[in-house]
Amino acid sequence: MLLVKMTKPFTALGELGLIDQIRRNFTAGSKAVTLGIGDDCAILRPPPDSEVLVTTDFTLEGRHFLRNLHPPESIGHRCLARGLSDLAAMGATPLAAFLSLALPASMLATSAGRGWVRRFFSGLRALAEMHRVPLAGGDTAESPNGKSGLILADIVLVGSAPKGEALRRSGASAGDALYVTGQLGGAAAELATMLKRHRRILSAPTTEDHPQLFPEPRLDVGESLLRRELATACIDISDGLSTDLAHLCRASNVFAEIEQTALPIHPLAHKLGAKAALRAALHGGEDYELLFTAPASVLMPTSLAGVPITRIGSLKNKRSGRPLMTILTPDSNHVELKPGGWEHFSGAPKSRKNRLH
Repeated sequence: MLLVKMTKPFTALGELGLIDQIRRNFTAGSKAVTLGIGDDCAILRPPPDSEVLVTTDFTLEGRHFLRNLHPPESIGHRCLARGLSDLAAMGATPLAAFLSLALPASMLATSAGRGWVRRFFSGLRALAEMHRVPLAGGDTAESPNGKSGLILADIVLVGSAPKGEALRRSGASAGDALYVTGQLGGAAAELATMLKRHRRILSAPTTEDHPQLFPEPRLDVGESLLRRELATACIDISDGLSTDLAHLCRASNVFAEIEQTALPIHPLAHKLGAKAALRAALHGGEDYELLFTAPASVLMPTSLAGVPITRIGSLKNKRSGRPLMTILTPDSNHVELKPGGWEHFSGAPKSRKNRLH
């Protein structure tokens, strides 16, 4: 996917100039958006016989991105991708996006700062156009602490799904098979390389082959799973396979067993070495792939919407003394798998000090 260019540079200073530029560059162009940017509220018209799904995600400087490492286009892309991935996990179709953005005042006062903002919106807009998601509103504000202020973004995604049919975490049963989309560990591996080099990728002409910079939300896969009634439960694994699998197990009241040799590990992760690659695949996070379950009797396609599908394990009945999750190693040992992905407010062990989520 090529990154788009904004039609005009941000030449005006202040909030009104910023909003006016956003409005010109994000024309709604959607039957679902009756009234978009420019009024006190947006007006949406969901499809008949559907339910509305809403998700919201923060993108915080220093927590989810580093301004001195991530290109602005990547930050805009990732901001939108976070919410789209949540919709994908429930099989939803996006209706509209809403962005609240806080910027240091200095960013609109200099040509370099205005260029950063323009490129941020270029990345967001490119992904929005790919998935036909109109930006229907939001808010802007000056972040506190002057020149030391941080960039803060909150994206709200509104989607729709047929009444009573949205995929959930709680629909899995013992005996179901476990599947993942795509490949695992690539985002963590690319981030590790960026941190090691400590040098920002100045520009990226396309989003391909950059799982950290430009993750791909699996909307088409989620919609296909729902439409074809293939999945019993689904969750996106942005916080890491081990952590999000634990969420699914608890919601569905089941235990899980993963086969280590079945994990589809990303080529970038393989470059880290065997142990680090496995750690990145299980705990690295930010891959924005889907983890889903299906009855063992279902003949699952090897790909959906052009995305590879891999069976990685199965679900078991809960039993006293059995760990919530185990991993079957290549030498046929069953080892407890503990959640090792990201969890806010849980402290920051040394092994997580260089991680972003």
